[in-house]
Amino acid sequence: MDRILLNLRQMQTPALLIALLAAVAGLAALTGSDAMATTIAEMMIRVVVVVGLYVFIGNSGIISFGHISFMCIGAYAAAWMTAEPTFKQIMLSGLPGWLQGTQYPFLVAMAGSAILPAFVGLLLGGAITRLGGIACSIATFAVLMITNSVYANWDSWTAGVSSIIGIPTVVGPWVAWAFAAVAVVAAWLYQISRHGLMLRATRDDPVAAQASGIGLVKARLGAFVLSAALVGLGGGLYAQFLGILTVDPFYLGLTFITLAMLVVGGMSSLTGAVIGVIGVTVIVEFLRMFERGEMGPLTLPPGSQELGLGILMALILVLRPTGLAGGRELKLFGRRPAPAPAAPEAARTAPAE
Repeated sequence: MDRILLNLRQMQTPALLIALLAAVAGLAALTGSDAMATTIAEMMIRVVVVVGLYVFIGNSGIISFGHISFMCIGAYAAAWMTAEPTFKQIMLSGLPGWLQGTQYPFLVAMAGSAILPAFVGLLLGGAITRLGGIACSIATFAVLMITNSVYANWDSWTAGVSSIIGIPTVVGPWVAWAFAAVAVVAAWLYQISRHGLMLRATRDDPVAAQASGIGLVKARLGAFVLSAALVGLGGGLYAQFLGILTVDPFYLGLTFITLAMLVVGGMSSLTGAVIGVIGVTVIVEFLRMFERGEMGPLTLPPGSQELGLGILMALILVLRPTGLAGGRELKLFGRRPAPAPAAPEAARTAPAE
């Protein structure tokens, strides 16, 4: 019985977060609005990406500016597997025959969009995770720049700056929610595993952690690969949400907004990653409505979304550095306090002096 209660206590946070996301996804069905369904589906995809960011950034304490490159890799992997064969044979002539002539099922494409970024993350992570602090962050930014340049000029595989079309649009709010739930569970299981605990130890005190026998590079590399896989999964969802793919979105704009979501919610907890995506999405949508003049006589100029998001980040960093979640996880009940130990018999019977 105690073990069952312990398991329930351990899994209550991901269960509550998944239920919260399900309630948000249910808004699309309740309103019946196509615009609402599109917004919620995109939000769920960003949950997958930001949770993937949290796996590395939150547990290691190292800011990464390059993870959107894994989203790009995952999106193109899904496009290569699901786009129309005729288009691939004409525009993507460099693809191997097993990709050019076949249109693979959705789940196979999603597996590819996670495996390829994880493999690239494994190759790059061995060097990047040996660095620390700002050097590691700059190295990840270099990865973002290199990936963007390669995919923008690799005409025979990515169509260069042109668009890949003919991708099936099979991702809606509930499909995206299902993958968001998978990402939340994967991140939580890593967080409570011995590998996650070791990585957080290196974050809090790297010298003491290494003195205790924890391999700094190995601990970071595992999180880096898992993080790349989850972010790549978000990229695969994104490709099959839009149905058309170009390299332009996978650069600074998406890097900024996903990091903003993580900072606003709180980088040190999984709850913060999820709450940050929901909170920033709501704020951005309100600002969009003001820009379009849908909120009465007050109309904001174009670019107000970026300005409002920058002000929000500044306020969060000044007033609540740990984010909206405050570094805490969402829970209904915690661990029961241990009963106070009974006083020894001799101490209870000894006369007062």
